Amino acid sequence: MGSDKSNRVGLIISSTESIRVFLSGASKDATLSDELRQTSSDLLLQSEVPYAPLRAVWMASDPSGRPDLTRLFSGTRFIFSSPKPREKSEELKARLKKLEDIAERKAYQELVKDIAPPEDVQEPFSSYKDQLGFGLHVVVTMFTGYLLGYAAFRALFNHSPAMNAAGGILGLVGAMFVETFLFIIRSSNADANKTRTSSQKPRSSFSTSRIKKNQ
Repeated sequence: MGSDKSNRVGLIISSTESIRVFLSGASKDATLSDELRQTSSDLLLQSEVPYAPLRAVWMASDPSGRPDLTRLFSGTRFIFSSPKPREKSEELKARLKKLEDIAERKAYQELVKDIAPPEDVQEPFSSYKDQLGFGLHVVVTMFTGYLLGYAAFRALFNHSPAMNAAGGILGLVGAMFVETFLFIIRSSNADANKTRTSSQKPRSSFSTSRIKKNQ
């Protein structure tokens, strides 16, 4: 009777001549229970024996007729079974697929870099000049908002210094909100242009990459 290695747990040892002789005698030992005699018969047919049932048979055998453990296990060796491969989770599979797609994209870009012109993607505020210009624009806009608010409250509240200052601050905050809104629109347009440019790439890029690899 063969044993399924994937279902066995615990210590496994190789069967030797001394173990087979002991199991052969135990399978016919009338002092043992039917279950232990059957276990002995099953173990006798195996080339790799689980330690736990073998020890159970040895413990139940007559001490005067059984061999000592040192002689019984002399010449045996431990049997180590390979662990069951871990299954990949769906999240890991998706991640690996994404990495594979990125690798194929890079391979395609490497393949056509000598014949395709480099993409000129203009990032917002990518240069010092753009950053400085944007900063000056924000300062001018907020200053203009302050002046407009100051002038409006001055006309409404009869030249009250406190109200004039409050109007200027209100205008400054309003200008800051307007500038923030315009910045969001500019960034969204830049992202949309980048996405549109990427979607216009030839769809045969992946197949071309695979053909190149097979060559």
